[in-house]
Amino acid sequence: TCLRAHPAVPVMSPDEQWEFVYRPHRLVVWSGVAAAVVLLIHAIFGYLLTKSQLVVFGHTFVFGDNGVRNIVSADQWAIMLIGVIVAGAILLLTRPRVRVGPSGVAVRNLIGERAFGWGEIDGISYPERGSSAWLEFPHDEHIPVLAIRLGDGERAVEAMERVRELQARYRTAPPVPADDSDVGLPE
Repeated sequence: TCLRAHPAVPVMSPDEQWEFVYRPHRLVVWSGVAAAVVLLIHAIFGYLLTKSQLVVFGHTFVFGDNGVRNIVSADQWAIMLIGVIVAGAILLLTRPRVRVGPSGVAVRNLIGERAFGWGEIDGISYPERGSSAWLEFPHDEHIPVLAIRLGDGERAVEAMERVRELQARYRTAPPVPADDSDVGLPE
């Protein structure tokens, strides 16, 4: 059988199906700075692990001889590797994103992305206590939308308004299928 898209439903590429894409700004900047600081600190301590003295700007700092002689370069690399792992975990905070389009809302938090159709969503709001928006569902259920954060100020307010505007537009429109695999022509 040959599957074709319904003539009333345009086939969209993955980039075109989202009318609005939002990522946090301050969270990304501060996460990058924090990851760089963690890497720098672990690199410095990895280097200093086998040193008993250090000369900085003509001043000699003596750490003392604690009698430990079994620290090798593998220990230095392990300290640096721990820094890389911690920095990578911090950089997960750069992943949050929300995408909105005719077929619904896709929310990517730290790990994984979940897409919801307009029929599943009740709305989006800020809780009284919290730093990020919530995507609300029936029966008082919700998931956090880490992309729209209180710390982004006016940008976050504009993002909330845009998501609500698109919800009002597409929730009343007929649903758009996520893919065209279930639309076929009779043989």
